[in-house]
Amino acid sequence: MKISVAQTKPIKGNISANIDTHKKLIKLAISYKTDSIFFPELSVTGYEPKLAQDLVTNQDDPKFDDFQEISDTNKITIGLGVPTKTNSGIQISMIIFQPDRPRQTYAKQQLHADEFPYFSNGEKQIILTVDNINIAPAICYESLQTNHADNANKLGAEIYLASVAKSKNGIDKAMAHYAAVAKKFAMPVLMSNCVGYCDNFESVGKSSVWTKQGNLVAQLDDRLEGIIIFDTETEEIIKQTL
Repeated sequence: MKISVAQTKPIKGNISANIDTHKKLIKLAISYKTDSIFFPELSVTGYEPKLAQDLVTNQDDPKFDDFQEISDTNKITIGLGVPTKTNSGIQISMIIFQPDRPRQTYAKQQLHADEFPYFSNGEKQIILTVDNINIAPAICYESLQTNHADNANKLGAEIYLASVAKSKNGIDKAMAHYAAVAKKFAMPVLMSNCVGYCDNFESVGKSSVWTKQGNLVAQLDDRLEGIIIFDTETEEIIKQTL
C-alpha cells in the first residue's frame, strides 16, 4: 500500500482556499497511484481554536462532496481536519472519505489543557482499513501520550498516523516519541504537520515517516507545502512539494 501525508500552509479561517490546496495535494498523490492521504490537524480551517465556533461543520457538509467524489473515482482514502459539532460540544476531528463507503469522523480523544475552553473530547478510537492494512489515526497532543499508541496497538493497528499542528518545541519532542512508538510496536509512524502561523504559535512542518524499525526515512522542510508517499511493502519514499 502507498500511504501519504500532506504538509499544508492553511490560511486562517479561509475554508475555500484551504480546500483548493487540499485538492492540489490530493491530485499530486493520485498521480503516483497513492492509496491514501492524510492532512494536518484542523487542516481545512487552520488550527484556530478561537474561531472554531464560527467554522464548525460536520462530515455531511455539502462542501465536502467533492472529496467523496475524488475518493470514489480514484480509489483513494482521504483524511482531512475540521472542527465538528456534536451533542457534547465542538470536537477536533478528522473526516475520512473512503471509496464507495459512508464517511467517518474520528475526534481527538485527549485534549491539551489550552483546548478545554473551546473543544470537547472524542470518545472512541477508530481503525481504518486500507488495502487490508489497519491504520490508527491520532490527533496531535494525544499522539504524544503513550496510552494512545498502546490502545491503538491492542486494537490491531499496523500503521500509526499522527495529524498535528506543532511548533518547533513540539516537533522536537515528537521526533523522539514517534521513533520509539514505531520501534516498540513494529509499525510505521507517519506524521502530517502544517507550516505557518496557527493560533498563537508558528507551526514548523517537518512532516515525517518512520519505518517499523523506528528509523526516520523521510521528512519535509519547515516552509513548503507538499506530500510524502510511503510504500509499506518496499519502504520506498517519494517526496514532492507544490
